[in-house]
Amino acid sequence: MDNEHEQELTHKLTEILSPSFTFTKRQLGWLLAIVGGIAFIGILGLDIIGGGREGGIGPAQIAALVVTALVALVGLSLIPLGDDPA
Repeated sequence: MDNEHEQELTHKLTEILSPSFTFTKRQLGWLLAIVGGIAFIGILGLDIIGGGREGGIGPAQIAALVVTALVALVGLSLIPLGDDPA
């Protein structure tokens, strides 16, 4: 039974690494939503960690927060589109 599971896992891995592999819209959506969300939280975390600095959130951080939020929203909008190639 273990051998079957290992073969299935190896087959899936070789399929992903093949030159003909394409992301689906759902996979790309999840990827963008996760990356955008982590980046958004990370940018806010920078302000908390750098608590000794004065000034709070500046214009560059606001721009980065807007961009990461847009990336996450684009990702969330792709998820319901299903398994069509991206």
